[in-house]
Amino acid sequence: MAKYIYQHEKWTDFSWQNAAVSAALGEVRLLQGKVLGLLHTLGFSSKEEKNLEMLTFDVLKSSEIEGEKLSYEQVRSSIARRLGVNTAGLVASSRHVEGVVEMMLDATQRYQNPLTEERLFGWHAALFPTGYSGMHKIETAQYRTGEMQVVSGAMGKAKVHYEAVAAKDVKAEMDKLLSWLNDDTVVIDSVLKAAIAHFWFVIIHPFDDGNGRIARAISDMLLARSESSTERFYSLSKQMLAERSAYYEVLQKSQHSSDITAWLVWFLSCLKHALQETEISIQNSLRKVEFWEKYKNTPINERQRLMVNKLFDDFFGKLTSSKWAKIAKCSPDTALRDIKDLIEKGILSQDEAGGRSANYKLVC
Repeated sequence: MAKYIYQHEKWTDFSWQNAAVSAALGEVRLLQGKVLGLLHTLGFSSKEEKNLEMLTFDVLKSSEIEGEKLSYEQVRSSIARRLGVNTAGLVASSRHVEGVVEMMLDATQRYQNPLTEERLFGWHAALFPTGYSGMHKIETAQYRTGEMQVVSGAMGKAKVHYEAVAAKDVKAEMDKLLSWLNDDTVVIDSVLKAAIAHFWFVIIHPFDDGNGRIARAISDMLLARSESSTERFYSLSKQMLAERSAYYEVLQKSQHSSDITAWLVWFLSCLKHALQETEISIQNSLRKVEFWEKYKNTPINERQRLMVNKLFDDFFGKLTSSKWAKIAKCSPDTALRDIKDLIEKGILSQDEAGGRSANYKLVC
């Protein structure tokens, strides 16, 4: 079997094909600037909501990549409380949720602080406040003392996908990574640094559990540093979850050679997709603001307001009167009256198909 990357001498002297990586990095940097420009056109409350939404997604989706589903309401409420955001419907959060949120906010809100061993151990302790991962007791707030294998398959027929750095070498390898991370004289783009740090950390796999979530927190910290901003307007973890099979595939392909071109190009592509999604979302928000400004003196009832906002934000498929009735919790006749009223006001239009299959869309 081919050697693992860390079994090569000077394995952290990473190399890559500059043309491919520079092209991908250029696209990301251009999009970052474009999205930041769009963000500045949003009002304070819209900007605050976008930041809260993206931080919430980061926490939820990073955990979901590891197969753990957290409560959206608990995560959002925990972040809102810590950021001092006034939002309705705050709920109490579990100790575990509070810990995951604490780690993510420490990474993104204090991005300029050095990443030290003590800080990392604090993150790990926050992730596992009881000292257990599920039913299993693990070593918390310290580097692992046992060997680490990533395996799949039934007992006796298990397939080893990866064997991490030996436990005795973890401390030395992590010291080297942290020194590189905190060295401001290293001449490298911060976005590229985020990609390399993520890969480097995952290769070492320094903890008993939580390595993936901490790797993504490190990436988020360095991306915040690349933008000199605590405001998060996209979620890399959300995009990584959407591309999870490719995420694991490229990590596996890149674990034998110090040429990490494939990993860097994939990471930058994933980041580009996250930024593109945010660009579309912000443009929708701006259209919504313009819409309500245009129709501020037009009589619109609460059901109609609810459905118009849904059409701007998160409505999937075609709008029919039956969907309207179900979402707005009203009778079919009331739904049809609401729709016809908005058509008369020039807000909705009906697609060509009529009868029971009639569907409607926003004119703007």
